[in-house]
Amino acid sequence: MSIPDRIALIRSALDESARVKLALRDQAPDLLRMADAVADAFRAGNRLYACGNGGSACDAMHLVEELVARYKRERPGLPAHHMIDGPTLTCWANDYDFESAFARQVEAMVRPGDVLVALSTSGSSANVLRAVHAAHARGAVTVGLTGRDGGALAGLCTFSLIVPAQATERIQEAHITLIHLLCELVERTLFFPEADA
Repeated sequence: MSIPDRIALIRSALDESARVKLALRDQAPDLLRMADAVADAFRAGNRLYACGNGGSACDAMHLVEELVARYKRERPGLPAHHMIDGPTLTCWANDYDFESAFARQVEAMVRPGDVLVALSTSGSSANVLRAVHAAHARGAVTVGLTGRDGGALAGLCTFSLIVPAQATERIQEAHITLIHLLCELVERTLFFPEADA
């Protein structure tokens, strides 16, 4: 591949990534409602849990570290946990099956009023869908971050954001942006309601 072709590839990818993120502007009211629900859960003494596979597992961990440590400002940590613990996942998957590995953790830890953030670029990951069903059974609020047509996940969750893209990498890039915005909104709502941008 020639240098001009590679440069064109880079520019095309950046243009597409920007287009996908700009298309999310229409979902700003949905993101705000989602952030308010998460803030309300924390305010009530509840916890947030997050799960996903592959890159979405990394995004779940990213969300949790921003909430537990901090996003932009010094403030108390928020009780958030990811379900990507290797020994737990492999123990359950080995002894039973991978499809129910997240649901098992939901059954063990999630309480009424807690929040489950479920990430799936396709919206069709069986283990993520089962976790959402288990969370609803326990009285939790469910938040879905997905892409493409939303898959089954979008219709199952209390709140859903669907990234309008087909390519997994573009969806994941947008999910990180949404995660950062969610953290920004929650942090401001709970600790800095009068802060300037």
